[in-house]
Amino acid sequence: MNKKVKVLVYGYGNPGRQDDALGIEMAERIKEWAEKNHFDNIETDTNYQLNVEDAEKVSKKDVVVFVDATQEDIHEFKFSRLQPSSEKVEFSMHSVSPDYVLHVCKELFNKTPKSCQMAIKGYRWDFKEGLSDNAKLNLEQAFQYLTRRLEQYIDTQVHYPISMLSK
Repeated sequence: MNKKVKVLVYGYGNPGRQDDALGIEMAERIKEWAEKNHFDNIETDTNYQLNVEDAEKVSKKDVVVFVDATQEDIHEFKFSRLQPSSEKVEFSMHSVSPDYVLHVCKELFNKTPKSCQMAIKGYRWDFKEGLSDNAKLNLEQAFQYLTRRLEQYIDTQVHYPISMLSK
């Protein structure tokens, strides 16, 4: 029996730091979208930052999308493929990078799910809740893009090639 591709959208950031909540907001929107459309193979998770312990959760998935806010000089968002890396450096203020989580996943569980990172442009980082208006617009653009990408996994079986991971 074939099984569906298991997808995880992992949003991280600090909801008490305005636009730093973009990753969490995206994961919440994807969760609502998946539930509304009965896409039972798409799961979400959120946290303030990535941890090495996340490697265990990632090891159980076929496709993982890490979503975070960024201060980089990009347009609305950037979507890029990830590879395991023993380097802990990343583009945001979090302590462990998605590449490093994949490295730990490969080392401990001998698994390397197809993975990508979605960095959503943020503008405000003050200690208060709520996204800035520009960040909300970027979130909407990123959400539309990501849902279109995820739709190819709704009925996809694990043995089919996975081609979602490039913009």
